[in-house]
Amino acid sequence: MELVLVGLPGSGKSAAGRRFAAHHGVPFVDLDDEIERHAGRPIPVIFDEEGEAGFRARETAAIAALGPTRSEGPLARVIATGGGAVIAPRNRWRLYRGRRVAWLDAPPEVLAQRLRRGAGRPLLAGRDPIGVLRELRASRLRWYAPGMRVNALAGTPGVVEALERIVGTAANDATGGPGVTLLRAETPIGQISLGHGDAAAALLDALGRLEARRAIAVSEPRAWGLHGERLATAIRAGGIPVETILLPRGEAAKRLRVLERAWRELARLRAERGDPIVAIGGGALGDAAGFAAAGWLRGVPLVHVPTTLVAQIDSAIGGKSAVDLPEGKNLVGAFHQPQAVVVDTGLLATLPVRHRRAALGEAAKYAALGDEALFALLEADGAAIARGDGAATESGALAELVERCAWAKVEVVTRDEREQAGRVVLNLGHSVGHGLEAAAGFRGILHGEAVAHGLRAACAVGLALGVTPGDRAERIGRLLDRLGLATRPLALDRGAVRAAMATDKKHQGGTLRWVLPAETGVVVRSDVPGDVVERALDDALTPGAPGAEVAP
Repeated sequence: MELVLVGLPGSGKSAAGRRFAAHHGVPFVDLDDEIERHAGRPIPVIFDEEGEAGFRARETAAIAALGPTRSEGPLARVIATGGGAVIAPRNRWRLYRGRRVAWLDAPPEVLAQRLRRGAGRPLLAGRDPIGVLRELRASRLRWYAPGMRVNALAGTPGVVEALERIVGTAANDATGGPGVTLLRAETPIGQISLGHGDAAAALLDALGRLEARRAIAVSEPRAWGLHGERLATAIRAGGIPVETILLPRGEAAKRLRVLERAWRELARLRAERGDPIVAIGGGALGDAAGFAAAGWLRGVPLVHVPTTLVAQIDSAIGGKSAVDLPEGKNLVGAFHQPQAVVVDTGLLATLPVRHRRAALGEAAKYAALGDEALFALLEADGAAIARGDGAATESGALAELVERCAWAKVEVVTRDEREQAGRVVLNLGHSVGHGLEAAAGFRGILHGEAVAHGLRAACAVGLALGVTPGDRAERIGRLLDRLGLATRPLALDRGAVRAAMATDKKHQGGTLRWVLPAETGVVVRSDVPGDVVERALDDALTPGAPGAEVAP
């Protein structure tokens, strides 16, 4: 086993790590020292000459040079990181997997006093150290929190004693083994955790925080067989009884008659307000289970365990739950925020290729909203992620994709929980996309596929209105081509698509609001002429070569 120390500058990672390693007679690695040794100059000089981006590149190289490790066995090495080493998702993927992580935490006021006595820190130079450290702690908390928290106020001897306890109990810790938690955040829209192979431990933690006397697992047959039974066994092993309600697969779960049956089953089980519903499945299942939780007894706790890529990057986050009507998608629903969202990318190993690929339609949407790092990731690794290549998982590309998309949604929703203002930007590609789904009778086309067609339509509208620069539209189009999305015509009735768009919930003042790509980010327009919409539908329904994708 190896121990990684994380935390803000001044928290004592180097001093405690060096003493702890010496006591155990194992190597100690200080990543900042390694960077300086390879660069041949101190970190402040690196910042001056190469900027923070240059330093971070060197930091990533130093982390990669650590190589892999195994979680079992005696202590073999202690690693102290720089305070910002955990910012990059791939760094955490390399650092946290197979290692024990300890987070040394102390109040920013104390850390500022320590740093005044030490060497200069580039990020604090010429600024209020307490203010900067407060900002750094707030922004990095979700990346430090997966580690075991150690009170760094105890000084080096106290920290070393705490590290002894962490290492000493590692062999009996149920969260050990191959699973890893990469992010844990307390947000206004629930706790968000992201990991790989850690769903059972994270779910037990969430239920424990809720002091649940039992859990009501709501799932569908395939997700239950692949994941639900195993998770239920883990919950029961943790001392919490589990009841089960199975809904139909896919959009068939999002029917009022299905919800009535679920509510009647909750009545039979005498489900109480303190009994959380645990939704185990994809986006449609999460929508239905969320609405069931919102409606039962006027609202019971909800925990999402999304098992599909589209649910992990989008639909499980944000508290929107709904069912469909023949007239349109998601027209009846409620805002009901989950207490926790447990995202485990390990659950995606069984996902069919088509569903992986379709989910990247939503990921492309987030890239088009202005995340250039996500755009580059999709261009470089998107096709491999779509195919389910093991290398895309092993490299951390899949985990980074999920984190970037999911956290982008967290940030948008926390600013506009009930879609009163800024949250509308998340509907990029959805004005036409939802119309396509409804026109298809919610059969034969996956949500992400429809969003990809809608993205092409949004680019066409944006180009016609002079909102979307040509090179931006071309880049989005090339990305969709590379991902194999929205490349073939759809055999859908144009009138049916228009009729569905007319009932879309994104209307305001009787006018449909269009979210359109701009040079950076998006703009929202409600003044799109009818002839422009018709040409956009051409782009959505007839891209690429002949050969219909969907039969009505």
